[in-house]
Amino acid sequence: MVDTSSWHGKTPKRSGRSLNQGMDTAVAAPASKPSRRRRNRQASSDATAEPALSPKAQRALKRQAARAQQELIQYAVFSLLGAVVVGLLLSLLVEPKIGIGALVAILCLALSFKYPRQAIFAFVIYLPFSGTVTYALGGSGILQLAKDAIYIPALIGVIQFCRKTKQPFIIPPALKLPLSILLTLLTMTLLFVNLPQQLAAPPGQHPILIGIIGLKVLLGYLPLIACIYYLIRDRNDLYFLLRVQVVLILICCSLGFVQYMMLKTGVCPGTTATGADGFKPSLAARCFFGGSLLYNPAQGQIRLPGTFVAPWQWGWFLISSGFFCFGTTFSDRNPFWRLIGLITLATVCVLAVLSGQRIALVLVPITVVGLLVLTGQVANLKRFVPIGIGMALILSILVAQNPALLSQRWESFQSRWEASPPQEFIREQFDWARREQEGILGRGVGRATNSARIFGQVELVETYHPKLLFEIGYLGLLATLSLYTALTITTYRAYRSVKDPNLRGYAASMWVFVLFISFFPYYYPLDVDPVNIYYWLAAGIALKLPALDRQERFQQDSQSPSKKRKLTKRELKQLKQQQAAETFD
Repeated sequence: MVDTSSWHGKTPKRSGRSLNQGMDTAVAAPASKPSRRRRNRQASSDATAEPALSPKAQRALKRQAARAQQELIQYAVFSLLGAVVVGLLLSLLVEPKIGIGALVAILCLALSFKYPRQAIFAFVIYLPFSGTVTYALGGSGILQLAKDAIYIPALIGVIQFCRKTKQPFIIPPALKLPLSILLTLLTMTLLFVNLPQQLAAPPGQHPILIGIIGLKVLLGYLPLIACIYYLIRDRNDLYFLLRVQVVLILICCSLGFVQYMMLKTGVCPGTTATGADGFKPSLAARCFFGGSLLYNPAQGQIRLPGTFVAPWQWGWFLISSGFFCFGTTFSDRNPFWRLIGLITLATVCVLAVLSGQRIALVLVPITVVGLLVLTGQVANLKRFVPIGIGMALILSILVAQNPALLSQRWESFQSRWEASPPQEFIREQFDWARREQEGILGRGVGRATNSARIFGQVELVETYHPKLLFEIGYLGLLATLSLYTALTITTYRAYRSVKDPNLRGYAASMWVFVLFISFFPYYYPLDVDPVNIYYWLAAGIALKLPALDRQERFQQDSQSPSKKRKLTKRELKQLKQQQAAETFD
């Protein structure tokens, strides 16, 4: 048996019957056959009833809760005192902003390590606001890595949990081989390419640090699959996480609309530069939220960053948000949250037009239509018809009120396409990357990673797969594609194995997102926030859904007298893994 004792000295807060309790023995038939209504009412009460706890057990639970509360208070106080001391010293010796940043960072590190489950939620919540926070505190390049002060300690906690409960950390197992090959190639590139570059580098250039950042960007968030897998313990956790995500999207889109109205009404001046600079996003035009923007209506130019650092991050946030909103719109069990999902999805479509993001303007509706087909929701007339009518009504009203705006955005997209057709641009990028090859290991890990520019000069490669070819060569590119292919196949199998209609709808949305991002050839979404995090988040959700589906069926079987049976060895193994995962707190 797997040790299901709690993590960090705590026991699971939830109580109730074990999933396999009573499944090993047969149950005698009832003496008389009750009516159908009575049987349904009795089955419903049996499914929700919990065994009464003895007074001794109740006292033990109260003592446990008191100890946990006392432990939290003591740990928080000591962490706060240590952070305040370090923050005061840095404020006096260096700069007050540095001291405040250090105080917050130390608190995040300490609390995230102690409470990784809550830290993962905080990480997901903080992500869409990270750009706004970064520039509100001065815009330092180091601040752009601040979210990792939450993620890394939580990740260490998850690793410790997996070691303690003997649970797998690499999820799914199909990733082990391609991941091992890719890590081997990356290590060889660091040793035989980045290290020699470091030895011959001029002052101010740090190829080794560039390589570390490149490695972190490429694979640093892959363990988020395991974090999300163990974060979601049951269906309630799943719905909570996805509803929080929809609320975050709605808040960010609302702030993006406020930003647009501030620029339109003159509260923010917009772009005041002239010449070529009048056509480029800049921090000088920043408007309350996010980072650099471009707003020059006289020239028909608008590129808003929303709550993110740059406009292209905001565009990909809108694209990825469509997948999460779609899942909630069609698959949430609560009609209220399905309505919220529909409103948020419509808001995403509106912001794709207002923000001036040409790629979002095109891809948001395309991905929604693709999701309708690939997830089978177009055949689910009971939900598709009212949602489709509602969506069409909302968008029709908005288009009727602003026909000139939509026409202007479409003309901007057409002019961009004609000036640089995507297929030609991608081919040119591949040709350039092939010409730049030196040996079989590429030009060095991170040498075309935009976020690594704080440690030295990097190349700007605007499409993802040529960027990989430039950095790690043909072998590295093939190994990376093998990893993404393995993940896409396993998420597809996970989706196909789910039987519950609502869970299956979520699984389909997450699988399509993984498929779309894995092989999308234009731009480099897996290199920038938030897609480089949402990609692994979606994979973790998709891979967890079959376990939740089995958990539901186990519970139904345990409550149904006619289905009492012994579990197979495979079912027992899966059940033990689920019980161990429920101790993640």
